[in-house]
Amino acid sequence: MTLWFFLIGLATASFALCAWAFRALPREEWQFVAALPTDKRDDGSWSGRNLTYYGVFTANAYLVAAVLALLLLGALGLGRPQILILTGLLLVLCIPAASLLARWVEGKANTLTVGGAAFVGMLAAPWLVLLVLHLMPEATTQPPATALLAVIGIAYAFGEGLGRLACISFGCCYGAPIAGAPSWLRPWLGRCHFVFRGATRKSSYASDLEGVPLIPIQGITALFYLCSGLAAAALLFAGRPAAAFLLAVFGTQGWRVASEWLRADERGRGRLSAYQWMALATLPYAVLCCLFLPAAPLPALDLARGAGLLWSPGTILVLQGLWFAIFLHTGRSRVTGSTVAFHVHHECI
Repeated sequence: MTLWFFLIGLATASFALCAWAFRALPREEWQFVAALPTDKRDDGSWSGRNLTYYGVFTANAYLVAAVLALLLLGALGLGRPQILILTGLLLVLCIPAASLLARWVEGKANTLTVGGAAFVGMLAAPWLVLLVLHLMPEATTQPPATALLAVIGIAYAFGEGLGRLACISFGCCYGAPIAGAPSWLRPWLGRCHFVFRGATRKSSYASDLEGVPLIPIQGITALFYLCSGLAAAALLFAGRPAAAFLLAVFGTQGWRVASEWLRADERGRGRLSAYQWMALATLPYAVLCCLFLPAAPLPALDLARGAGLLWSPGTILVLQGLWFAIFLHTGRSRVTGSTVAFHVHHECI
């Protein structure tokens, strides 16, 4: 019962956060969290470096994904060294891939792609899982490789689902105008759409869509990914790791292919974008992984064991460092600037 109470609590918290975010984050005040003065101008004002809520919500999403991975991998019986090796190598591969593949596909230096990072992570995950299992030969019971892949898929689904809140905040990854949406979809979008305010939102400066009702593709994607992660977790808890892994992959990557036809931002040339081809390629790859990876009995999941790995000073410091590093990497805006001025409230002296 503990597993199912955990799942219900996770679903409640995730959907409550989304309900607030869908209403609040399209507003103009939810793009920038701070502006740091950098260079003083001749008129006494300062040039500012903007810190964004995009960075805050992206760091939050990475943190949630990492905590889920640590908790569930620990519940499956992995030790802290194996978990840190697996998650650390995935992060080392995926974080740079988010910017490098975006540069390759879109030809822009100051952009990121979660789709590209997910593709690299999916290709590498089975081999990293085999490496981790090889590092624990002394264990009396080893979890099946598909169970570890299922955990990675679940953590990814939650991470990207909550990461879409960052896209709402910055106005990127935006949907097409409702006026141009398929006729069968328009009646459903009468009240469920996003209207982004502010000239510094990407939908405004890249496509001149400020104040235009748009398909809420970021919100739909967030809900779809969260539901995929919850359903995959339920299958894992029910003792079906291969089905959980395939559901996580087909749910997230299948929706990535479909959702891009409802988006208006630049995704590269061709009828199918490079990101759609990447997502399509992961589907047969996931099936082959389930067919050829070594099988083993699924041990009973013990959340208390996983929580014990989380509740240690070293792990907490590592997670805090991860949040801060991701915020610095994604939260320093390179495409917007600010002017900062200071003055004294003489009446308060």
